[in-house]
Amino acid sequence: MNVAYVYPWDVVGDPSAPERLAALGVEAVALAAGYHSTRAATPHHPSHRVLDVPHSAFYLPVRPEAWGRLVPASPTWTAPDAYLRARDALKAAGLRVQAWTVLTHNSLLGAAHSEVVVRNAFGDPYPHALCPAHADVVEYCERMVREILTVGAPDGLILEACGPMGFGHQSMHEKTAGADWSSVHGDLLTLCFCTTCADRYPPGTRDRVRAAIDDPATASMAEALGPVTDEVQAVRVELSAALRRRLIATAREVAPTVPITLHANPDPWAASSFAALPEGEPGADVLVGNCWGEPSSDSARLTQLGDLRTPGQRVGAYVLALPPRPADPAALADLLRTYAKAGAAEFHLYHAGLASPRRLAALAEALRLSR
Repeated sequence: MNVAYVYPWDVVGDPSAPERLAALGVEAVALAAGYHSTRAATPHHPSHRVLDVPHSAFYLPVRPEAWGRLVPASPTWTAPDAYLRARDALKAAGLRVQAWTVLTHNSLLGAAHSEVVVRNAFGDPYPHALCPAHADVVEYCERMVREILTVGAPDGLILEACGPMGFGHQSMHEKTAGADWSSVHGDLLTLCFCTTCADRYPPGTRDRVRAAIDDPATASMAEALGPVTDEVQAVRVELSAALRRRLIATAREVAPTVPITLHANPDPWAASSFAALPEGEPGADVLVGNCWGEPSSDSARLTQLGDLRTPGQRVGAYVLALPPRPADPAALADLLRTYAKAGAAEFHLYHAGLASPRRLAALAEALRLSR
């Protein structure tokens, strides 16, 4: 099953959107049910071309009785029930609708509740990153899944940011490149030392991390953490795993037959919208790997996910159809074939609302050529 990703505002107010998406040749649409702030181009919409989304929002009606201490906001830039309106229009066109659910990435709630956000070894807060070590965050994620399945009645559930977010984040005007931090320094800056996480690490971990961040020669996590590397990694992996297990259990309780897709990364240090999944997850139906980078690295990631999958479980490739990828059907088809050879049984296409008409046409042709 191939899946095109869209926002509710790509469909609401555009009567031509469902047929345009169906013409891509996909079987399903990943429709954002809960999503973070963004500034989005809307090249197909009859009423606007750029939409500013100033804060994270929930695109189903926010029923106060359904939430705990953390309550998502409703949008003001589209209808408060935009997910439901878009869902119905897409299903009328014969498309299956999967609820694209962003969990711990929420700058609005992080700014309002700084006590539950990720904090690095120096105590600096990351307002975009809710830390799932906190019970309130786990409860919020669980309530979101329950509401989406109960009110939204999707054909599938996609879990993104199902674990801790980290240092890397495109927000405000990013001004961090000049520090010359490597990817290892980024991983170290991602380790959370909030009041709940800090005591889970071995004694002295914070001091090791601080020293390694300030050492330009730090070349690996093992070098930075030394004898406590395995223990720290185990804490990080379990943080994602515990949240994932709880949300899958909730989803199976509410909607036992709804397929569950995880945005996942086999790297045990991963902390992003693709959460760490180094040991697999038998409770999910699809494991989707990010394929926005260099194709050989993307393919290796897909192969790793394939090695983790259980019988009947599928691997999906989250394929970027936007710049810097070319609007070239043959080149895109080659990319899809590369990922299929690496084990991808389905393509998750980002993004059918942001892509120009020329790019959409190229993507439709690429899907046809790659079959």
